[in-house]
Amino acid sequence: MNKKYDRRQFVNLSTGGNIQPVNSSPGKASLQNQLQGRTLRLGFIGIGGRGSYHLNCALGIEGVEVPAICEIKPVRLYQAKRAVEAADLPSPKMYDKPTDYLKLCEQDDLDAIICCTPWELHTPVCVAAMKNGKNAVSEVPLCITIEEAWEIVETFEKTGKWATIGLEGFRDNTLLNMVRKGLFGKIVHAETGYIHDLRMVKFTPDEEPWRLQHSVLRNGNLYPDHPMSVMLPVLDINHGDRFDYIQSMSSGSVMLRDYAELNYGKDSLYANTRFALGDYNASIVRTVNGKMMTIIHDTSTPHPREDFRLQGTKGIFHSDGRRIYIEGLSPREHEWEPADKYFKEYAVPRQKVPPRRFSGNIEGHGGGGSETPIVWHRLVTALRENKLPDWDVYDSVTSGAIVPLSCESVAKKSLAIDFPDFTRGKWENRLPIMPLV
Repeated sequence: MNKKYDRRQFVNLSTGGNIQPVNSSPGKASLQNQLQGRTLRLGFIGIGGRGSYHLNCALGIEGVEVPAICEIKPVRLYQAKRAVEAADLPSPKMYDKPTDYLKLCEQDDLDAIICCTPWELHTPVCVAAMKNGKNAVSEVPLCITIEEAWEIVETFEKTGKWATIGLEGFRDNTLLNMVRKGLFGKIVHAETGYIHDLRMVKFTPDEEPWRLQHSVLRNGNLYPDHPMSVMLPVLDINHGDRFDYIQSMSSGSVMLRDYAELNYGKDSLYANTRFALGDYNASIVRTVNGKMMTIIHDTSTPHPREDFRLQGTKGIFHSDGRRIYIEGLSPREHEWEPADKYFKEYAVPRQKVPPRRFSGNIEGHGGGGSETPIVWHRLVTALRENKLPDWDVYDSVTSGAIVPLSCESVAKKSLAIDFPDFTRGKWENRLPIMPLV
């Protein structure tokens, strides 16, 4: 039998580009202009694994304060409060109701909102932030429907405030430099995916339970944002090219039920739940200028993590074993060689980051290191300079749109589905993303 899940149950089970100038909305310019040289004040919504990680990152940066936090689980809310106070910062205002994110977004002393809630709240939180004169950064995905993607774009264009997945990741600077210098010739095809065994995580309520809910309800390529941090720049998507259409196909769904039977018994609710998500999804996207992208989603089978393949007219790179073949340069025809010498030749200097203002490792999902990630320093710089972060609005919604479009294609027997142009034609004149220096 199928278990019925409504939106409220779904929420309560869970916890929480290219840098370009952005014009402030009318009457708000003075606020943004004052950011540079003064304290940056962030509001956090959702303090689960990723939320606690991002909070710990932010608290380690000089000149950043957290005057407000929102979390529906009391233990996590008060842990966050103590973390802020332990950083010798003023105690934050706390919000603990399911809709209190709306009140937090109205709080006048905040410059930006960090959203780490379950997926279906990402767009509502970001839209509320933008409509209240604040920029927003969300965990992935930024949107889960095409309608939400357009709502993000239209709110951004109307208010001048942005919402992005600006902390999603830092592209491979050296590989992008190889592409820009023409080592591979013209790019023809890129392939990667989210290939990560998450069976245990899906069935563990304290981990990321909303993933299981999406596996029950949806069948498609459900988590493209991580691989898109590499794919979008090397394919010039929204920066001289754009996605034209997508075709998607899923295998049958076997592994989640088998896992549930093995760990919870044949008579358990989990073992008798029907899962829509196929064990393996492959989606192929074609661009207007004739490039191709293959993106895989596989979170239900046993395997190592994903790799990456980039094919150009002059050569190819494969991250598995970090191998490369360049026609006319590689020592043996049609044979791989180690890519180390190319990565050394085309290396882009690593950006230096200031030390954290207190010692100790960063906590939360993704933590463990003692150095604040470069993406956080770049975000803070973008906010201070009133600029978009490395992931801009159009790129963020383009990445998120792969999910609903792939689900539509799967449901229609892999029919080709047109990809919306969220830039409304601006992609033709937007400059390619360059290596960050």
